[in-house]
This record gives sequence, C-alpha cells and structure tokens, in this order.
Amino acid sequence: MILHSRIEGEGKPLLIIHGFLGMSDNWKSLGSLYAAAGFQVHMLDLRNHGKSFHSDEFNYNVMSNDILEYCQHYNLSKVSIIGHSMGGKVAMLFATTYPEKVEKLIVADIGPKYYAPHHDEILAGLNAVDFSIKPDRAKVEEILYPFITDFGTRQFLMKNLYWVEPQQLAFRFNLPVFNAKIETIGETLPKENHFDKPTLFIRGGNSGYILDTDLPEIKKHFAIFEIATIPNVGHWLHAENPKLFFEETAKFLTN
Repeated sequence: MILHSRIEGEGKPLLIIHGFLGMSDNWKSLGSLYAAAGFQVHMLDLRNHGKSFHSDEFNYNVMSNDILEYCQHYNLSKVSIIGHSMGGKVAMLFATTYPEKVEKLIVADIGPKYYAPHHDEILAGLNAVDFSIKPDRAKVEEILYPFITDFGTRQFLMKNLYWVEPQQLAFRFNLPVFNAKIETIGETLPKENHFDKPTLFIRGGNSGYILDTDLPEIKKHFAIFEIATIPNVGHWLHAENPKLFFEETAKFLTN
C-alpha cells in the first residue's frame, strides 16, 4: 500500500515527513511556500497516521521502506527530505539506507540518539476519550484538558478528529498500535549507518531534543552537517516560527 500524500508545485521533489501523532495537513502552509520556491512538495502521512493505511507493523524499518515504495510509485529517483521529530528519525534511516536516492536532508529537532518514552500523559489523555458515548469536539477537548494543559498541543491532537458518520467522531491515527509500540519511537539510528551528503539539523532554542553534547554523535553519522537554531521556540519549531524555519531550510535547499 502506498502512503497518502498531498502533492503541490513543480520542480525538484521535496518530501516532508511529519512527527508522531502528526499528519501532512500540519505542513500545508509551509508546503505551499516550498512549492512557490520551485519544489514539487510531497507532504506524506506515515502509516498509522492521517489518511494512510493502518498496520500492526510499526517500526522505523517498515516506515523507511514505505518511503522507498512511495518514491518508486511516483518515479522519484532523487529527493530532498525534511523530517520533524519521529519523521526526522524516518528520514535519517531512509537517507543512510538509500543515500543514492537523497540529495539533501533536513532533520528538525531530533537526533540519531535514543530517546526514552515521554508521551505518557498524551497517550493517557487520548486513551481517556470514549467515542462510544459519541462526544462532540468540545467534549473531547474537555476530556483531554486534565492530561494536556497546553492549548497548542491539544489543538494539534484534535486536528486528528474526523466524523466517521454523523454524530460519530474518531481519531485518524492508530492509537492501539501506538499504545503497544511506544518504545519504537525513541529508537537509535544503527551506529553503522552513514550519509555523506549535505545535512541540516535545525533545532528549537528552548527545546532539549538536540543538545550541543549530541553534535559529535551526529558527526559520526552525517559527515557534512550543519546546525541551525531557531531562538525562543520549542520542539514544534516549524509551527511556532514558520517564517524563520522556512528561511533557514529554503536557504539550505537552494544553495
């Protein structure tokens, strides 16, 4: 099965891979900017996310393979990739596994290292929603609030709500699989994997996901890398300061 995507623009292919619990829709505005800058932009929904297929298999190897099959399906022989968070992990694995297929790589606020599971509160909130009682959007938000007090995070998660039928909401993502496979999300990039083409790591100044102490490990995997920091933003750097995120990434992609 081929991943669902939104495709916009003409030119060199640019794949955008969202993070955990995200979807292609999160990148609509930025996608239009890259399209205007001369790229054919492919905003993907990873398996178990957005409008893509659901599967009990959920790990970085199968997600990287999904990207390969997507490229083959659309005859994309060489692509540049932007991956955020979990999507950055997928992008790193794909680029280091199929380096001949990748021209430039941008990894947003994630490193190749292991990250301990840290989504407990979010998953607890999502699991607290009982769709059998047919809650409306306001009720879903009310249920999520004690677990997820940050307004932006709640809105991000609620973008995944859709009407299965009148009066019946559901989440687009595959929550049971995420509950079972949450350990997968933080897995490290295999230490023998390398990518020797231009790579940009871009991080949020207030985010702790990429530390200065992580740079030597990044260098072991990505020989030609640079790091950019967007000040005063957290892990959702592309949403918190899309203007600066676009400027930094477009400059890297077009140079």
